[in-house]
Amino acid sequence: MILEPLLIVELVVLGLCTGFLAGLLGIGGGMIMVPFISIILSNRGVAPDLAVKMAIATSMATIIFTSLSSVRAHHKRRAVRWDIVKLLAPGIVIGAAVASLGVFALLKGSWLALVFAAFVGFSATQMLLNKKPKPSRTLPGTAGTLGAGAVIGFLSGLVGAGGAFVSVPFMAWCNVAIHSAVATSAALGFPIALANVLGYLVAGQGVTGLPAGAVGYVFLPALVVIACASVLMAPLGVRAAHALPVATLKRVFASILYLLAAYMVYKGLSI
Repeated sequence: MILEPLLIVELVVLGLCTGFLAGLLGIGGGMIMVPFISIILSNRGVAPDLAVKMAIATSMATIIFTSLSSVRAHHKRRAVRWDIVKLLAPGIVIGAAVASLGVFALLKGSWLALVFAAFVGFSATQMLLNKKPKPSRTLPGTAGTLGAGAVIGFLSGLVGAGGAFVSVPFMAWCNVAIHSAVATSAALGFPIALANVLGYLVAGQGVTGLPAGAVGYVFLPALVVIACASVLMAPLGVRAAHALPVATLKRVFASILYLLAAYMVYKGLSI
C-alpha cells in the first residue's frame, strides 16, 4: 500500500488541487485534503474512525510545506500583515497543543468529522452573508488577540486545516482587507501546522491498526507526494487570488466549504 501506482496518481492530483487552492484562498489545502485522504485510506483497509484521524493529521502535516510556498508568493506582493501574524501566533501554538495532544486523541473520528463540518459550514455562511463590520472595529487588544489565536489553533487541530476557515472571517470582521486576510492566513498556517503535527506524532504512538508508512497519526507516503505536488501549484493560486475581485473570491471560498461540510456530515454519520 505504501506507494502503489494508483495511490501515487491519486495523491499527485490531490496535491496539485490543494496547492492551487491554498494559494488562492489561504486555506492551506486542509479543507480539501481531509475528505479525500479519508476516502483513500478507507478504500485501502484502514478502519473508518482511524482513517478520519489520520486524514486530519496528514493534511495538517502537508500544510507545513504548502504554507511556506504560498506565503512566499504572498509576501512578494506585500500582502501579508506580519504584525497580525506576530499577535496571533502565540495563542495559536497554545491552542494547537491542547487540541492535538489531548482532545484529538480522546474524540472518536465520527465526532471529529461532524465538528469539521459544523465549523466549515459556519465559516462559509459568514462569507456569503458578507456582513459589513463597523468601520471603527479593529483587532482586539493583546489578551483578545491571544484568545482568538488559541481558538484558531485549537479548532485547526481538531479538523486538520490551516485555520483560514476561522482566521479569514475573523480578520475580515476586524476590517482587514480580504486579500490581506487570505495572505496573512497563509502565513499563520505554518505555526498552526507545526504545533499540531508535533502533537499528532506524540499522541499517535502505540495506536493499533496503523498502516505501513504511518508515524503516529501521520501517513508519510501521502505527506511526501502531496507536499511536493502542492508546493508547485501554490504560487499559481496566489497569482489567481490577486487577479480575482473580492466578491468572487468570497463566493469561491464559501462554495468549496459548503461542499466539503456536506461530505463530512455524511462521513461522520456513517462511521
